[in-house]
Amino acid sequence: MLIRSAGPADAAAVSKLVLLAIENIAYRLTGERTEAAVLAKLAEYYRTPGNRFSAERHALLVAEGNEPAGTILCYGGDQTDALYAPIAQQLYEAGIEDAVQDREADEDEYYIDAVAVAPAYQGRGFAKALIRHAELEAAARGYAAIGLNVDIEKEGARALYARLGFEEDKRVSINGHPYRHMRKTLRVPAGNAAKI
Repeated sequence: MLIRSAGPADAAAVSKLVLLAIENIAYRLTGERTEAAVLAKLAEYYRTPGNRFSAERHALLVAEGNEPAGTILCYGGDQTDALYAPIAQQLYEAGIEDAVQDREADEDEYYIDAVAVAPAYQGRGFAKALIRHAELEAAARGYAAIGLNVDIEKEGARALYARLGFEEDKRVSINGHPYRHMRKTLRVPAGNAAKI
């Protein structure tokens, strides 16, 4: 197992993994109605720098034969508005009037927007490895906490995050559905100022 930065050739694989992670939210954030169209728009977002789905926000876990097995999509909560703006603008230009995007991340945390492992690779500890990678990246960037949201109906995912040290601190609504916001305090390496 290897975790590496995602590159241009990974657009299709990453888009499938993101759709697996965020499900119906992807339809809202792309304005598309079919799975194929959603995947195409996610790939377009991925290839375009400066938005929440851009390639530079992804780490990719690869398995045997260099096959993409999972991805984690992260950014600083303090970057949320700037990263959402290009998507909101595209939706507005496409005539989608309900382009309001729910606030998912807290300003002071490194936010895990999506983590997904392909079904063939689940149960092997790949999600834990991706989350640990994100924690190290967060601490290296000076964030004192890392956060994520988990669907209130996904008890297995909530239990996994709890085992990894995340604690629920509030409930949020995303795309009209309730989520648990979970957060973990990090040890920031000496020399890195904590984000407040």
